[in-house]
Amino acid sequence: MYHRIIKIIVLVCLLPSFSAYAAEYFSTKLCESGQYDCIQIRKGETWSSLWPDAKERNIIQRLNRMNTRLRPGMFIAMADTQDVDVLALCPLPFKVDPPGTKLITVDLKQLAWGAYDDQGNLIKWGPASGGSKWCYDINMSGKTVIGRFEIYDIRGESCISRKFPINEGGAPMPYCMFFQGGFALHGSDEVPGFNASHGCVRMFPEDAKWLNEQFARTPGRTQVFVLPYDE
Repeated sequence: MYHRIIKIIVLVCLLPSFSAYAAEYFSTKLCESGQYDCIQIRKGETWSSLWPDAKERNIIQRLNRMNTRLRPGMFIAMADTQDVDVLALCPLPFKVDPPGTKLITVDLKQLAWGAYDDQGNLIKWGPASGGSKWCYDINMSGKTVIGRFEIYDIRGESCISRKFPINEGGAPMPYCMFFQGGFALHGSDEVPGFNASHGCVRMFPEDAKWLNEQFARTPGRTQVFVLPYDE
């Protein structure tokens, strides 16, 4: 793998290499920043083939904010996976003003969520994917609502959408936690490294399970704070 590691230096001559992915993938932004070594994916390569160790794979996926399959040509940012504290990779503040209750912050620019205790201490974080600026199947914006809310309904692993796919329903929303109308936090195997949903906040399934069963647990006792998009 190491012979393919590319030290990303933002020079004009290198910019075309990223043009196909720069508009969407968070991983491309990381590589363009010049702060990370990166690899370009080849045909047939997968998360498991590149990172057989589950712990290392988890770190790289969280850094790049995605769990979807790798595509040839895309860039993935690398990180030192030896003895790294996953919490240290969190782009959100480690301390916020005490909210008085449990708090889940969702940052749609950083594509990340953070769980804070009632004293404002960050205790866990993970990748997130919010609503798309435009959804072609419904011919309108799918943006996630912005602001402060409260989780009012918590369902289990079998939670599904009643609306999507259009005219069918049944899209999996495991460990859903509704915070405003039909907007929910839920697990997904389609966290792609950019905002892509119809409005819900997608999370890695294991993260949604933890929030659902160990953090939020009881409706009406957890705030949700959704930060604005980067526009």
